[in-house]
Amino acid sequence: MLKKIILLIIVLLSVDAARAVDSEKPYVLIVSLDGFRWDYLNRGITPALKSIEENGVRALILQPVFPSKTFPNHYSIVTGLYPQNHGIIHNRFIDVKTGEMYRLGDSTAVRDDKWYHGVSLWTLLQQNGIKTASYFWPGSEVHKAHPTYFKKFDKTIPREQRIEGIINWLKLPEKERPHLLLLYFCDTDTKGHHFGPDSKELNDAVKFLDNKIAYLQKRLKEIDMFNKINLIILSDHGMTKISNDRIVDLSPIIEKYGIEYSGSSPVVSLYPKNEIEKKAVMNELKDKERGFTVYSKNSVPGYYHYTEYKLLGDILLVAEKGYTIILKQKARRFRLTKKGNHGYDNHLLDMQGIFLAHGPAFKRKYITGQLRNIDIFPLVCRIMKVSQPQKIDGNINCIDFILR
Repeated sequence: MLKKIILLIIVLLSVDAARAVDSEKPYVLIVSLDGFRWDYLNRGITPALKSIEENGVRALILQPVFPSKTFPNHYSIVTGLYPQNHGIIHNRFIDVKTGEMYRLGDSTAVRDDKWYHGVSLWTLLQQNGIKTASYFWPGSEVHKAHPTYFKKFDKTIPREQRIEGIINWLKLPEKERPHLLLLYFCDTDTKGHHFGPDSKELNDAVKFLDNKIAYLQKRLKEIDMFNKINLIILSDHGMTKISNDRIVDLSPIIEKYGIEYSGSSPVVSLYPKNEIEKKAVMNELKDKERGFTVYSKNSVPGYYHYTEYKLLGDILLVAEKGYTIILKQKARRFRLTKKGNHGYDNHLLDMQGIFLAHGPAFKRKYITGQLRNIDIFPLVCRIMKVSQPQKIDGNINCIDFILR
Protein backbone atom coordinates (compact mmCIF):
# COMPACT_ATOMS: atom_id res chain seq x y z
CA MET A 1 0.00 0.00 0.00
CA LEU A 2 2.81 2.40 0.90
CA LYS A 3 4.54 1.66 -2.42
CA LYS A 4 1.31 2.51 -4.29
CA ILE A 5 0.98 5.82 -2.43
CA ILE A 6 4.61 6.71 -3.17
CA LEU A 7 4.13 5.81 -6.85
CA LEU A 8 0.99 7.95 -7.01
CA ILE A 9 2.82 10.91 -5.48
CA ILE A 10 5.66 10.52 -7.99
CA VAL A 11 3.17 10.44 -10.88
CA LEU A 12 1.36 13.52 -9.61
CA LEU A 13 4.61 15.39 -9.11
CA SER A 14 5.67 14.46 -12.64
CA VAL A 15 2.40 15.77 -14.05
CA ASP A 16 2.74 19.00 -12.07
CA ALA A 17 6.32 19.38 -13.25
CA ALA A 18 5.29 18.83 -16.87
CA ARG A 19 2.54 21.42 -16.50
CA ALA A 20 4.97 23.88 -14.93
CA VAL A 21 7.45 23.43 -17.77
CA ASP A 22 4.71 23.81 -20.38
CA SER A 23 3.30 26.90 -18.68
CA GLU A 24 6.75 28.47 -18.77
CA LYS A 25 6.88 28.31 -22.55
CA PRO A 26 6.89 31.86 -23.86
CA TYR A 27 4.02 33.23 -25.91
CA VAL A 28 4.53 35.44 -28.97
CA LEU A 29 1.75 37.26 -30.81
CA ILE A 30 2.74 39.10 -34.01
CA VAL A 31 0.18 41.54 -35.43
CA SER A 32 0.70 42.92 -38.95
CA LEU A 33 -0.88 46.22 -39.97
CA ASP A 34 -0.38 46.09 -43.74
CA GLY A 35 0.91 49.32 -45.30
CA PHE A 36 1.15 51.16 -41.96
CA ARG A 37 3.90 53.67 -42.71
CA TRP A 38 6.42 54.53 -39.98
CA ASP A 39 5.22 58.10 -39.48
CA TYR A 40 1.54 57.27 -39.02
CA LEU A 41 2.47 56.78 -35.36
CA ASN A 42 3.42 60.45 -35.18
CA ARG A 43 0.02 61.85 -36.17
CA GLY A 44 -1.44 61.92 -32.66
CA ILE A 45 -4.31 59.56 -33.50
CA THR A 46 -3.03 56.24 -32.11
CA PRO A 47 -3.40 56.20 -28.30
CA ALA A 48 -3.44 52.39 -28.03
CA LEU A 49 -0.27 52.00 -30.06
CA LYS A 50 1.26 54.89 -28.11
CA SER A 51 0.62 53.05 -24.84
CA ILE A 52 2.56 50.05 -26.16
CA GLU A 53 5.42 52.33 -27.18
CA GLU A 54 5.50 54.00 -23.76
CA ASN A 55 5.66 50.67 -21.93
CA GLY A 56 7.72 48.62 -24.34
CA VAL A 57 9.94 48.97 -27.41
CA ARG A 58 9.59 51.16 -30.47
CA ALA A 59 11.80 51.24 -33.54
CA LEU A 60 11.57 54.53 -35.40
CA ILE A 61 11.48 52.55 -38.66
CA LEU A 62 11.26 48.90 -39.70
CA GLN A 63 13.03 48.29 -42.99
CA PRO A 64 11.25 45.99 -45.45
CA VAL A 65 12.96 43.75 -47.96
CA PHE A 66 13.00 44.55 -51.68
CA PRO A 67 10.55 44.72 -53.33
CA SER A 68 8.52 46.42 -50.63
CA LYS A 69 5.41 44.38 -51.46
CA THR A 70 3.05 42.48 -49.17
CA PHE A 71 3.69 38.77 -49.73
CA PRO A 72 7.50 38.97 -50.12
CA ASN A 73 7.78 40.90 -46.86
CA HIS A 74 5.39 38.83 -44.81
CA TYR A 75 7.25 35.70 -45.83
CA SER A 76 10.62 37.33 -45.07
CA ILE A 77 9.37 38.15 -41.57
CA VAL A 78 8.55 34.50 -40.85
CA THR A 79 11.61 32.96 -42.56
CA GLY A 80 14.41 35.47 -41.96
CA LEU A 81 15.22 35.25 -45.67
CA TYR A 82 15.37 37.67 -48.58
CA PRO A 83 12.81 36.95 -51.34
CA GLN A 84 15.53 35.56 -53.62
CA ASN A 85 16.05 32.86 -50.99
CA HIS A 86 12.49 32.12 -49.89
CA GLY A 87 11.01 32.23 -53.39
CA ILE A 88 8.14 34.72 -53.04
CA ILE A 89 9.76 37.40 -55.20
CA HIS A 90 6.65 39.51 -55.80
CA ASN A 91 2.88 39.50 -55.32
CA ARG A 92 2.69 38.28 -58.92
CA PHE A 93 5.35 36.31 -60.79
CA ILE A 94 5.67 33.65 -63.48
CA ASP A 95 7.67 30.50 -64.08
CA VAL A 96 8.41 31.07 -67.77
CA LYS A 97 9.41 27.43 -68.28
CA THR A 98 6.03 26.08 -67.22
CA GLY A 99 3.82 29.14 -67.74
CA GLU A 100 2.52 28.77 -64.18
CA MET A 101 1.72 31.94 -62.28
CA TYR A 102 1.85 32.87 -58.59
CA ARG A 103 -0.43 35.76 -57.75
CA LEU A 104 -2.52 37.18 -54.95
CA GLY A 105 -6.16 36.28 -55.30
CA ASP A 106 -5.38 32.85 -56.75
CA SER A 107 -5.97 30.62 -53.73
CA THR A 108 -4.68 27.53 -55.55
CA ALA A 109 -1.34 29.19 -56.26
CA VAL A 110 -0.81 30.77 -52.84
CA ARG A 111 -1.44 27.39 -51.17
CA ASP A 112 0.93 25.46 -53.43
CA ASP A 113 4.06 24.35 -51.56
CA LYS A 114 6.31 24.48 -54.63
CA TRP A 115 6.59 28.28 -54.55
CA TYR A 116 7.83 28.48 -50.95
CA HIS A 117 11.38 27.81 -49.75
CA GLY A 118 13.12 28.10 -46.41
CA VAL A 119 11.73 27.14 -43.01
CA SER A 120 8.89 29.24 -41.62
CA LEU A 121 8.55 30.08 -37.94
CA TRP A 122 5.47 27.91 -37.59
CA THR A 123 7.21 24.93 -39.20
CA LEU A 124 10.32 25.32 -37.03
CA LEU A 125 8.33 25.66 -33.82
CA GLN A 126 6.10 22.71 -34.64
CA GLN A 127 9.23 20.63 -35.24
CA ASN A 128 10.13 21.58 -31.66
CA GLY A 129 6.75 20.50 -30.28
CA ILE A 130 5.28 24.01 -30.07
CA LYS A 131 1.83 24.66 -31.50
CA THR A 132 1.23 27.70 -33.71
CA ALA A 133 -1.72 29.63 -35.14
CA SER A 134 -2.40 32.17 -37.88
CA TYR A 135 -5.38 34.39 -38.58
CA PHE A 136 -4.79 35.43 -42.24
CA TRP A 137 -1.01 35.84 -42.21
CA PRO A 138 0.09 35.88 -45.89
CA GLY A 139 1.73 32.59 -46.80
CA SER A 140 0.21 30.62 -43.91
CA GLU A 141 -2.24 28.62 -46.02
CA VAL A 142 0.40 26.42 -47.70
CA HIS A 143 -0.88 22.84 -47.96
CA LYS A 144 1.94 20.88 -46.34
CA ALA A 145 3.58 23.52 -44.17
CA HIS A 146 0.86 25.52 -42.45
CA PRO A 147 0.49 26.42 -38.75
CA THR A 148 -1.24 24.03 -36.36
CA TYR A 149 -4.34 26.23 -36.54
CA PHE A 150 -5.02 28.65 -39.39
CA LYS A 151 -7.80 30.52 -41.14
CA LYS A 152 -8.16 30.89 -44.89
CA PHE A 153 -8.24 34.54 -45.88
CA ASP A 154 -11.69 36.10 -46.00
CA LYS A 155 -11.75 39.90 -46.07
CA THR A 156 -15.40 39.95 -44.97
CA ILE A 157 -14.60 38.61 -41.49
CA PRO A 158 -15.06 41.50 -39.00
CA ARG A 159 -11.85 42.67 -37.32
CA GLU A 160 -13.04 42.02 -33.78
CA GLN A 161 -14.05 38.50 -34.79
CA ARG A 162 -10.45 37.92 -35.87
CA ILE A 163 -9.25 39.12 -32.48
CA GLU A 164 -11.72 36.80 -30.78
CA GLY A 165 -10.21 33.97 -32.82
CA ILE A 166 -6.82 34.75 -31.26
CA ILE A 167 -8.37 34.93 -27.79
CA ASN A 168 -10.15 31.60 -28.27
CA TRP A 169 -6.90 29.93 -29.27
CA LEU A 170 -5.26 31.32 -26.13
CA LYS A 171 -8.11 29.92 -24.03
CA LEU A 172 -7.56 26.38 -25.27
CA PRO A 173 -6.36 23.77 -22.74
CA GLU A 174 -2.62 24.09 -22.19
CA LYS A 175 -1.63 21.08 -24.29
CA GLU A 176 -3.68 22.32 -27.24
CA ARG A 177 -2.77 25.99 -26.96
CA PRO A 178 -0.56 27.71 -29.56
CA HIS A 179 2.42 29.69 -28.27
CA LEU A 180 3.10 31.54 -31.53
CA LEU A 181 0.13 33.42 -32.96
CA LEU A 182 -0.06 35.62 -36.05
CA LEU A 183 -2.75 38.17 -36.92
CA TYR A 184 -3.17 40.30 -40.05
CA PHE A 185 -5.12 43.45 -40.96
CA CYS A 186 -5.09 45.13 -44.39
CA ASP A 187 -7.05 48.35 -43.72
CA THR A 188 -4.25 50.93 -43.91
CA ASP A 189 -2.89 49.33 -47.07
CA THR A 190 -6.29 49.40 -48.78
CA LYS A 191 -7.03 53.01 -47.89
CA GLY A 192 -3.48 54.09 -48.66
CA HIS A 193 -3.77 52.69 -52.19
CA HIS A 194 -7.16 54.18 -52.92
CA PHE A 195 -6.82 57.59 -51.27
CA GLY A 196 -3.13 58.17 -50.62
CA PRO A 197 -1.06 58.29 -47.42
CA ASP A 198 -2.06 61.85 -46.50
CA SER A 199 -5.81 61.48 -46.93
CA LYS A 200 -8.61 61.69 -44.38
CA GLU A 201 -9.62 58.15 -45.35
CA LEU A 202 -6.15 56.87 -44.50
CA ASN A 203 -6.21 58.63 -41.12
CA ASP A 204 -9.62 57.09 -40.46
CA ALA A 205 -8.12 53.65 -41.17
CA VAL A 206 -5.24 54.38 -38.77
CA LYS A 207 -7.74 55.34 -36.05
CA PHE A 208 -9.81 52.24 -36.84
CA LEU A 209 -6.86 49.88 -36.43
CA ASP A 210 -5.70 51.64 -33.28
CA ASN A 211 -9.16 51.02 -31.88
CA LYS A 212 -8.78 47.32 -32.71
CA ILE A 213 -5.40 47.22 -30.97
CA ALA A 214 -7.10 48.72 -27.91
CA TYR A 215 -9.72 45.97 -28.12
CA LEU A 216 -6.98 43.33 -28.39
CA GLN A 217 -5.27 44.76 -25.30
CA LYS A 218 -8.56 44.72 -23.40
CA ARG A 219 -9.31 41.11 -24.30
CA LEU A 220 -5.80 39.94 -23.46
CA LYS A 221 -6.11 41.58 -20.05
CA GLU A 222 -9.50 39.94 -19.49
CA ILE A 223 -7.98 36.48 -19.95
CA ASP A 224 -4.92 37.44 -17.87
CA MET A 225 -2.53 37.19 -20.83
CA PHE A 226 -1.51 40.78 -21.57
CA ASN A 227 1.55 40.75 -19.32
CA LYS A 228 2.42 37.15 -20.19
CA ILE A 229 2.43 37.42 -23.96
CA ASN A 230 5.20 38.96 -26.05
CA LEU A 231 3.25 41.22 -28.36
CA ILE A 232 4.89 42.48 -31.57
CA ILE A 233 3.03 44.96 -33.76
CA LEU A 234 4.60 45.68 -37.12
CA SER A 235 3.95 46.50 -40.75
CA ASP A 236 5.30 44.99 -43.94
CA HIS A 237 6.04 48.27 -45.74
CA GLY A 238 5.00 51.90 -46.03
CA MET A 239 3.21 53.89 -48.76
CA THR A 240 3.91 56.85 -51.03
CA LYS A 241 1.83 59.17 -53.23
CA ILE A 242 1.43 58.45 -56.94
CA SER A 243 -0.14 60.67 -59.59
CA ASN A 244 -1.15 60.86 -63.25
CA ASP A 245 1.77 63.10 -64.18
CA ARG A 246 4.33 60.45 -63.19
CA ILE A 247 3.47 57.60 -65.55
CA VAL A 248 6.04 55.63 -67.55
CA ASP A 249 4.31 53.86 -70.45
CA LEU A 250 6.45 50.95 -71.60
CA SER A 251 3.63 49.01 -73.25
CA PRO A 252 4.89 49.63 -76.83
CA ILE A 253 8.22 47.93 -76.04
CA ILE A 254 6.71 45.08 -74.02
CA GLU A 255 4.12 44.28 -76.67
CA LYS A 256 6.47 44.78 -79.61
CA TYR A 257 8.59 41.87 -78.39
CA GLY A 258 5.76 39.90 -76.76
CA ILE A 259 7.95 39.70 -73.72
CA GLU A 260 6.89 37.88 -70.54
CA TYR A 261 7.12 39.74 -67.24
CA SER A 262 6.64 39.26 -63.52
CA GLY A 263 5.59 41.80 -60.96
CA SER A 264 3.78 45.07 -61.38
CA SER A 265 4.62 48.70 -60.88
CA PRO A 266 6.95 49.82 -59.45
CA VAL A 267 9.11 46.67 -59.85
CA VAL A 268 8.99 44.50 -62.98
CA SER A 269 11.15 41.56 -64.02
CA LEU A 270 11.42 40.86 -67.79
CA TYR A 271 12.20 37.58 -69.55
CA PRO A 272 13.66 38.13 -73.04
CA LYS A 273 13.67 35.00 -75.19
CA ASN A 274 17.37 35.15 -76.07
CA GLU A 275 20.49 37.31 -75.90
CA ILE A 276 19.67 39.18 -79.12
CA GLU A 277 16.24 40.17 -77.81
CA LYS A 278 17.69 41.04 -74.42
CA LYS A 279 20.17 43.47 -76.01
CA ALA A 280 17.49 45.09 -78.19
CA VAL A 281 15.04 45.49 -75.28
CA MET A 282 17.77 46.88 -73.02
CA ASN A 283 18.72 49.45 -75.66
CA GLU A 284 15.13 50.63 -76.14
CA LEU A 285 14.52 50.81 -72.40
CA LYS A 286 17.72 52.77 -71.87
CA ASP A 287 16.51 55.33 -74.42
CA LYS A 288 13.36 55.85 -72.31
CA GLU A 289 15.05 55.71 -68.91
CA ARG A 290 13.26 58.60 -67.19
CA GLY A 291 11.29 57.95 -64.01
CA PHE A 292 12.70 54.44 -63.74
CA THR A 293 15.99 52.53 -63.87
CA VAL A 294 16.67 49.49 -66.03
CA TYR A 295 19.16 46.86 -64.87
CA SER A 296 20.54 43.74 -66.48
CA LYS A 297 20.62 40.87 -64.03
CA ASN A 298 24.33 41.29 -63.33
CA SER A 299 24.01 45.02 -62.67
CA VAL A 300 21.22 44.93 -60.06
CA PRO A 301 22.50 46.66 -56.89
CA GLY A 302 23.71 44.16 -54.32
CA TYR A 303 21.72 45.85 -51.55
CA TYR A 304 18.49 44.71 -53.22
CA HIS A 305 19.44 41.04 -52.70
CA TYR A 306 17.40 40.33 -55.81
CA THR A 307 19.47 38.42 -58.38
CA GLU A 308 20.01 34.83 -57.31
CA TYR A 309 16.63 33.17 -57.68
CA LYS A 310 15.90 31.12 -60.81
CA LEU A 311 12.52 32.77 -61.47
CA LEU A 312 13.93 36.29 -61.65
CA GLY A 313 14.22 37.68 -65.17
CA ASP A 314 17.29 38.92 -67.04
CA ILE A 315 16.07 42.54 -66.93
CA LEU A 316 14.78 44.42 -63.90
CA LEU A 317 12.82 47.69 -64.02
CA VAL A 318 12.56 49.78 -60.84
CA ALA A 319 10.43 52.94 -60.87
CA GLU A 320 11.55 56.02 -59.02
CA LYS A 321 9.53 57.06 -56.00
CA GLY A 322 5.98 58.02 -56.99
CA TYR A 323 6.26 56.84 -60.61
CA THR A 324 4.03 54.17 -62.15
CA ILE A 325 5.16 51.77 -64.89
CA ILE A 326 2.52 50.85 -67.48
CA LEU A 327 3.00 47.56 -69.34
CA LYS A 328 -0.18 46.92 -71.34
CA GLN A 329 -1.41 48.46 -74.62
CA LYS A 330 -4.86 49.26 -73.26
CA ALA A 331 -3.21 51.32 -70.55
CA ARG A 332 -1.95 53.98 -72.97
CA ARG A 333 -4.99 56.03 -72.04
CA PHE A 334 -4.65 54.93 -68.46
CA ARG A 335 -5.77 57.31 -65.76
CA LEU A 336 -4.82 56.40 -62.24
CA THR A 337 -7.71 55.54 -59.98
CA LYS A 338 -5.40 55.00 -57.01
CA LYS A 339 -3.44 57.59 -55.07
CA GLY A 340 -0.80 55.52 -53.29
CA ASN A 341 1.58 52.64 -53.91
CA HIS A 342 4.55 50.73 -52.48
CA GLY A 343 7.10 48.26 -53.76
CA TYR A 344 9.81 50.85 -54.41
CA ASP A 345 13.43 50.79 -53.24
CA ASN A 346 13.24 49.43 -49.69
CA HIS A 347 15.66 52.10 -48.47
CA LEU A 348 13.27 54.97 -49.25
CA LEU A 349 11.85 56.58 -46.12
CA ASP A 350 8.25 56.29 -47.38
CA MET A 351 8.66 52.50 -47.65
CA GLN A 352 9.57 52.04 -43.99
CA GLY A 353 7.16 50.36 -41.59
CA ILE A 354 6.54 50.22 -37.84
CA PHE A 355 7.79 47.98 -35.05
CA LEU A 356 6.40 48.00 -31.50
CA ALA A 357 6.89 45.31 -28.85
CA HIS A 358 5.64 44.72 -25.33
CA GLY A 359 5.94 41.78 -22.97
CA PRO A 360 8.16 39.90 -20.51
CA ALA A 361 10.97 39.40 -23.08
CA PHE A 362 11.25 43.06 -24.08
CA LYS A 363 12.80 46.13 -22.54
CA ARG A 364 10.49 48.88 -21.34
CA LYS A 365 10.39 52.50 -22.48
CA TYR A 366 13.03 51.75 -25.09
CA ILE A 367 13.30 53.55 -28.44
CA THR A 368 15.75 52.51 -31.13
CA GLY A 369 16.38 53.66 -34.69
CA GLN A 370 16.10 51.21 -37.58
CA LEU A 371 15.37 47.50 -37.36
CA ARG A 372 15.20 45.06 -40.29
CA ASN A 373 12.26 42.75 -40.74
CA ILE A 374 14.51 39.78 -41.65
CA ASP A 375 15.83 39.87 -38.07
CA ILE A 376 12.42 39.16 -36.53
CA PHE A 377 12.75 35.44 -37.28
CA PRO A 378 15.90 34.98 -35.15
CA LEU A 379 14.37 37.27 -32.50
CA VAL A 380 11.36 34.98 -32.11
CA CYS A 381 13.66 31.94 -32.09
CA ARG A 382 15.58 33.52 -29.20
CA ILE A 383 12.38 34.29 -27.27
CA MET A 384 10.98 30.79 -27.88
CA LYS A 385 14.33 29.18 -27.00
CA VAL A 386 14.67 27.15 -30.19
CA SER A 387 17.68 26.86 -32.46
CA GLN A 388 17.32 28.72 -35.74
CA PRO A 389 18.35 27.23 -39.09
CA GLN A 390 21.97 28.03 -39.91
CA LYS A 391 21.34 29.51 -43.35
CA ILE A 392 19.17 32.59 -42.92
CA ASP A 393 19.72 36.21 -43.88
CA GLY A 394 18.54 37.62 -40.56
CA ASN A 395 20.99 38.24 -37.74
CA ILE A 396 20.10 38.06 -34.05
CA ASN A 397 22.97 40.41 -33.24
CA CYS A 398 21.17 43.19 -35.12
CA ILE A 399 18.09 43.04 -32.90
CA ASP A 400 18.69 41.22 -29.60
CA PHE A 401 19.52 44.48 -27.81
CA ILE A 402 15.76 45.15 -27.51
CA LEU A 403 15.41 42.14 -25.23
CA ARG A 404 15.76 42.30 -21.47
